[in-house]
Amino acid sequence: MSASRDDTIGIAPGALDDAADRKRRIWAIVGSSSGNLVEWYDFYCYAFFALYFAPAFFPKGDSTSQLLQTAGIFAVGFFMRPIGGWLFGRIADRVGRRTSMVISVLMMCFGSLLIGILPTYEHVGTLAPVLLLLARMLQGLSVGGEYGTSATYMSEVAIKGQRGFFASFQYVTLIGGQLLASLVLVLLQTVMTGPELTAWGWRIPFFIGAGLAIVALYLRRSLAETRDSSDKETAGTFSALAKHWRAFLVVIAYTAGGSLSFYTFTTYMQKYLVNTAGMPKTSASQTMTVVLFVYMIIQPLFGALSDRIGRKANMLLYSGLGTLMVVPLMTALGTNKDPYLAFALITLGLAVVSFYTGISGIVKAELFPTNVRALGVGLSYALANATFGGTAEFVALWFKDNGMESTFFWYVTVLMAIAFVASLIMPNPKVHGYLDGAGTVEEALGKKPRLAHA
Repeated sequence: MSASRDDTIGIAPGALDDAADRKRRIWAIVGSSSGNLVEWYDFYCYAFFALYFAPAFFPKGDSTSQLLQTAGIFAVGFFMRPIGGWLFGRIADRVGRRTSMVISVLMMCFGSLLIGILPTYEHVGTLAPVLLLLARMLQGLSVGGEYGTSATYMSEVAIKGQRGFFASFQYVTLIGGQLLASLVLVLLQTVMTGPELTAWGWRIPFFIGAGLAIVALYLRRSLAETRDSSDKETAGTFSALAKHWRAFLVVIAYTAGGSLSFYTFTTYMQKYLVNTAGMPKTSASQTMTVVLFVYMIIQPLFGALSDRIGRKANMLLYSGLGTLMVVPLMTALGTNKDPYLAFALITLGLAVVSFYTGISGIVKAELFPTNVRALGVGLSYALANATFGGTAEFVALWFKDNGMESTFFWYVTVLMAIAFVASLIMPNPKVHGYLDGAGTVEEALGKKPRLAHA
């Protein structure tokens, strides 16, 4: 395969510097990332509104035990991600990236709508949490396929030399989904009372998400296709992916730390501020909303930085600094009720995490050839994300419930240290990448190369 195939999206070869070509590529980024925003908004609504709907599905026990049960269902949704990563990765590699993204956003729309209309424990008993579990499994399946396909698509349509900058918008919209969910929460807290939110107001954001998915569907239907159709026989198959098992394991290793730290400082942090630091719910929600906004807007800066210093340098800075910061930051946050200091500390933590999240999609896409890129990126990410990211809240709350809360901080630190080792082993994409590199990933990992880079 030639390197040029990754640079074609139905646009004439040699037109990479043409203004019209650049405009089409930017529109493709916008179209794909808009659906990404909606998918993640729907997914995070569950995490942010759990404080209010937990009693509706798990009425027995104290607030920590109720949150522990809802976090368990949150984690189960993550365990559907590997299946989604495989299913939608295979569709994207064999049928097309656009088709995969359209199906995934439709599935997320249905899952969100289902949660919005679910009966509570009071009306149907234990069937209520079972139905909630099924809806979350559907959403987990959808978002598991979304990440790999959108990361692949955005990496392929991004302009060479600026891939880090443009691909960073995947996390801009991923965080934007969190931010939108947080904004909806703050707005509803402003116009509704706590009892109203607990009784029925928590359903509103899920209806909003189902409606937004229709808009994303319209935008995604107009996207150009990037899939290389020259290798249909092996595209999206485990046999083809198995030839890149070293890269697959490297991605799993550094994604484990990346996912765990990301969810620790975002979705779990709201509960940590309320449950441990003793901050009021509204203050915690407002603080996290501002934090997420800052976190969102700095992603392109870290993506652009990787275009200058290299993806490997970004990953080493992220995992190295992260290993050193987790315990002191979490300890300080756990004894602080000042929202301004909390904002500063959480933003500092997420600035370090941004060395990874700003390039999360592109750094994985560069390690796999075209015929298994969506599968390789999606499945490796989903496995690590489900195992370590999806269980972050559950593990943190379990340690707290058993009087060992600080042990969770060290758990995160160990995973960050593993990510540091994986970043050391990771091939330099500038030299051994499948998008821009002159060598191959297999060469860098000590295997005799089978093909030229895709």
